Amino acid sequence: MSTVPTVEQRGLWFEEFEEGTTYLHRPGRTVTEADNTMFTTQTMNTQPLHLDAAWAAEQPGFRGERLVNSMFTLSTVVGLSVSQLTLGTIVANLGFTSVTFPSPMFHGDTLYAETLCVSTRLSSSRPGQGIVELRHTGRNQDGTVVCTAVRSTLVQCRPTGGGS
Repeated sequence: MSTVPTVEQRGLWFEEFEEGTTYLHRPGRTVTEADNTMFTTQTMNTQPLHLDAAWAAEQPGFRGERLVNSMFTLSTVVGLSVSQLTLGTIVANLGFTSVTFPSPMFHGDTLYAETLCVSTRLSSSRPGQGIVELRHTGRNQDGTVVCTAVRSTLVQCRPTGGGS
């Protein structure tokens, strides 16, 4: 009986992260009105800039349109990185710092993400795991930065015995 090789999608083991490397996450995600409304209402955010088209149309500085909820933007930027970086290899999300939203997102914008590996270090208290600091950047279809966040993660080291 012949054996057919198989490959299971996973993120990077701690040892595979390289400081200074930028990982581009593709494809992007075009944000719809339904995405924004569902996320906003599920999270109980009653901000009219996200939900009330008539009210938003009267507000200066935002093209007269509703804004995409910034927490949706942040969640999507991180989510776009998962399959490439942390799928099945992350132990814990340790925290976020320096979260910014320098430009707004609107319905119909496409969000692209990239992640810079800022630093790596083995955990001193968790054998077989390491801490990886990541700087996520979200850009719209025009390349305008719409979100940045620095995130610390606890990641598994490569299993002994050479696991895949």
